[in-house]
Formats: sequence, structure tokens, C-alpha cells
Amino acid sequence: MPGDEREQRKRVKRIIQASISAVIVVAIFALILPKIASYSSVWKTISQLTWLEFLSLVLAMLFNLFTYWWQMVAAMPGLSFAQAAVNNQSSTTIANILPGGGVVSIGVAYEMFRSWGFTGSEIALLLSTTGIWNAFLKLGLPVFALGLLAISGKATTALLIPAVIGLAILAGSVVVFALILWKKAMARSIGEFFGRAWSKVRALARKAPVSGWGQRAVEFRKQTIVLVSKRWAELTLSTIVSHLALYLVLLLALRHVGVSEKEISAVQVLSVFAFARLVSAAPLTPGGVGFVELALIGGLYAAGRNHADVPPDVFKAQITGAALLYRVLTYGIQIPLGGFTYIIWQRAKRWRKPPPAEMVGVTAAAS
Repeated sequence: MPGDEREQRKRVKRIIQASISAVIVVAIFALILPKIASYSSVWKTISQLTWLEFLSLVLAMLFNLFTYWWQMVAAMPGLSFAQAAVNNQSSTTIANILPGGGVVSIGVAYEMFRSWGFTGSEIALLLSTTGIWNAFLKLGLPVFALGLLAISGKATTALLIPAVIGLAILAGSVVVFALILWKKAMARSIGEFFGRAWSKVRALARKAPVSGWGQRAVEFRKQTIVLVSKRWAELTLSTIVSHLALYLVLLLALRHVGVSEKEISAVQVLSVFAFARLVSAAPLTPGGVGFVELALIGGLYAAGRNHADVPPDVFKAQITGAALLYRVLTYGIQIPLGGFTYIIWQRAKRWRKPPPAEMVGVTAAAS
């Protein structure tokens, strides 16, 4: 049957993606990283941290998680912090363990929100606004960091390239977003344009074209104007704070392993962090695992190699230890935490509400 064949192809595709991701991750962590710094030297560096330093890192990690939940609450009126925590951690875990897990995680997030009584339009608005705000900041951060480096006289060509690329994409994205909000007709035209473009991409894979993107863009415009007019300040502030909180974890990890401000300044750390955030979008591995670590280590080494007050091998162990510690706290720990919050969602019956009216209508129309 055609349906069975499609499912078979999807299964094979997922297996191939997972296999490629596994090979890449193993190659990076088993072959490449040990050549930069041995794991024994990295462990020796990390094990020298005091309990107070570990505690400060854990608190910074928890604050970072809180800022993610705060952003979701800002974008969805009626959502509690507890619900935001459960939804964010569960969907993040799926995105972090599956190749292309972002799509699956959106489906899980949608089901959770729907079980709590939120409408499809409310869910779509949250996902789109937080996604847009995060993308704007992720693209703008390298430009901001480069500006700070230029002021301090430490800007380099290597940092200029990703900053210029980020600025170009950011400028284009802002223009498109502004045009959508400007006029209803413009929103419809832009939606239809992207719908036609996506249909052509789907045609390459012999998939049916999409439809209704123009009307969806109009609805998105209307809902976004209402939300942004009331909550733009909180949404913007929570997005900025969430990125800075993530940066704080990396900065603390570096300082705690012994890398001083003189060796790598806070501004240089910010520039490396901003670049690594762009790398995290690498589609070959979940969450950019492996690639982000290499970007962090390479960027930090380039920033501080001429200013290190310790032997090169020790310095490499320090920055590798800091990068891995940062990733464990901001990536690795999310996986078991998300499994725990998923169980909470299944058991927290008091949060359950009947399906929203618009969903009931859709179900009835489909039957």
C-alpha cells in the first residue's frame, strides 16, 4: 500500500539520519577532541573546582532554564510557569536526542498545550513569536559582540564574516516581519509567496503542495499585533535575558577552570558564544552536538592562545573543560530532566481541560 511504503521510507530515512549523527558524534568525541586535550587532563581540571563553584554553575543553569519558561509565559497569556517548565523541558529533550527532532518536539509541545485547553491559534502564536524573537537575537548577537570587540580593539576578520552574514539575514528577516505587520494585503502576499516556494521544494520530494499560507499569514499578523502591543516589552526582555543567562554559564565555567579576564575577556567570550549559537543550528546532529563543542573550543583557543599565562597543554585542557562543562549543564542535563517532566505531564490530570472549541469544530468537520 502507498501509505505503508511512505512509512517505510520515513523509517529508513530516520535510521540513516540517526546513523550519520552517531558516526559524526563518535568521530568528534573519540578522535578529534582527545587530540586537542586528553580527557584525563580535562577531568583533572574540572575536578579541581570547589563545591561553591559547582553550586554557582548549577544556580546559573537553573536561572537559565527559568528564563526560557518566562519567555513562554510572556508569549502565551494564561500559561503558568509550571506548565511552561514541563512543556519546554519535554520538547527540548526530544529536540536534543533526535536528528531533526525540532519538528517532532513541536508536535509534542502542541499536544501538551492542547491538553491544557489552549487553542491552535494560541499555540501557533507562541511558537512563531518566540521563534522569531529568538532568531532575531541569535542573528543579532554576533553583530553586537563584534561591535564591542571593535570598541576594545580586538575585532578580527574571522569574527567579521559570521557577523556580516548574521547581519544580512537579520536585516532581511526584520524587513519581512515588518512588511507582514504593516498591511494585511502585504501579509497575504508574503504568505502566498512562501507557500509557493515551499510547494516547489516539496515537489522535489514528490509531495503535495501546501495551501492557505496567505490566510495563515493574515491571521498571524492579527494575533501578533494584539500580543506584541501588550507584551512586547516582556517578550523582548525575557528573550534577551535568556540568551545572556546562557552566556553566563559559559563565562562562569571558564573563570572557574582558571581562565582569567586577561587571557580571554568577557567580550571575547560573548563573541565566541554568539558564533557557537549559530553553529547550534547545524542539522546533522541533534542540538549541534559535537559541532558546538568544536566551535567553542576553537574560538576560545583562538581568542586566548597569545595571552595564556599557563603552558599550551594546560590552557587547552582548561578551555575544553569549560566548553564540556557548559554543554553538560545546558544540553546534557536537559535530557533526563525532560524525561521527568514528560512523566509529570502524563500524571498531572488537574491541568487537563476539554479540547478547545476550535479543535472540536475541526474534528467534527473531519469526521
